Amino acid sequence: MRWFVKKSSFVIALIVLAVGIAACGNGGSNPASPNNGGNASPPESSATDGNAGADAPVTLTIAWWGSQARHDATLKALDQYKALHPNVTFQTQFSGWDGYYDKLAVQYSAKKAPDIIQMDAAYVNDYAGRGLLGDLKELNVSDIDPKTVDSSKVNDVLYAIPTGVAALGMVYDKTVVEKLGLEAPDFGWTWDDFFAFGEAAKAKLGDDKYVFVDQSADLVDYTAYQYSMGKGYIYDADGNLSIDKDTWINYMTKMGELRDKGILTPADITTTDKELDPQQDSVINGNAVARHLFSNQVGSIDALKPGAFGFASMPYGSEAGGWLKPSMFWSVNAQSPHQAEAIKFIDWFINDQEAGKTLGLTRGTPVSKKVLEALTPTFSEADQISTDFLNKVTPDAQKFINDPQGWGNFKNDYKTIVEELQYKQSTPDKAYEKLMKVAEEYAAEAK
Repeated sequence: MRWFVKKSSFVIALIVLAVGIAACGNGGSNPASPNNGGNASPPESSATDGNAGADAPVTLTIAWWGSQARHDATLKALDQYKALHPNVTFQTQFSGWDGYYDKLAVQYSAKKAPDIIQMDAAYVNDYAGRGLLGDLKELNVSDIDPKTVDSSKVNDVLYAIPTGVAALGMVYDKTVVEKLGLEAPDFGWTWDDFFAFGEAAKAKLGDDKYVFVDQSADLVDYTAYQYSMGKGYIYDADGNLSIDKDTWINYMTKMGELRDKGILTPADITTTDKELDPQQDSVINGNAVARHLFSNQVGSIDALKPGAFGFASMPYGSEAGGWLKPSMFWSVNAQSPHQAEAIKFIDWFINDQEAGKTLGLTRGTPVSKKVLEALTPTFSEADQISTDFLNKVTPDAQKFINDPQGWGNFKNDYKTIVEELQYKQSTPDKAYEKLMKVAEEYAAEAK
């Protein structure tokens, strides 16, 4: 069980070693070194940096994860940028989510990390706190909501910038719901509605089909539940884990009951489920009716079965369960000799209207107000649904908070512990005790 944390510690040790080597190699002047607070300006241009001259050649390595639609749109945007800046060449690294950060950690340890890195909220504090991300203070953020910009800062330094914003909610197969004659999930529905829908749908689906994908091992789902019960976020203001014991045990007990009734997918289907995969996503392949989804994924799932899906909020308790999340960030590698050129590209990526039209909503609703205004007349039906989804969640949305430093990998151990519940290898009480022991180790490592 603790293999993952030990592995995580090893990878982090490699990262720290890499930063130390980099600092020694430049006389201790690492631009984002903890010794200078990470506030220094990007390094002076070299002969290969884009600032050395308008035509000076520069190769930028750029890494991201995501769906095929996101990959295709990003590659088209890179071609647009190269047409505007013929001196720039891109080396691309794109993949799925699995293994992305393991690879990135190893790349940093070898001082071969990409110049431009797609970051997730769970890791911004970790990487910035270790001096691995460059300061993006030269970015033009005048058309971006200040709250969105602030969500990217660590100790008031801008180490990442969101490429879009997305709302957390749910997707369901409306063709199945209509066929069964059920009242569809909707924005504003409650946990009582959720449970009632599960019972009613299961009664008509039969034994070999399920109502909800069991996403209880995804920390996102429990976070939404705790928020909706009025118990606040899962981390407190000091960065400590703040999972409410009674709320967690009640939630896991209820999920077990739904699993036993066949309302949630069984463990063997749950572990092979893969979101937005045409064969393995249980809602797409027909094994289940509903699951959680972010609004920026509407286009991707609609493309797989056009017109088949409807959308709803996460269930409400005494409060809303959903929130608005920066869909992903761009960051710059503090070890890169091309930071100025990398920042120039990111500025174009988030602020250029033509780039915005190419990217569409593949990275969420654009953060730039001007780009969004230019994009709106071109929206497809799926884009309009995605925007409507976002707008309906926004009024009651809970506060979004980046994971504290040192906790970026916690979701993986959390998943392993809850999977033991799914396979009936533990009980909610025992699983909670195990979770707290793991949390103690993370807290110690974070310090």
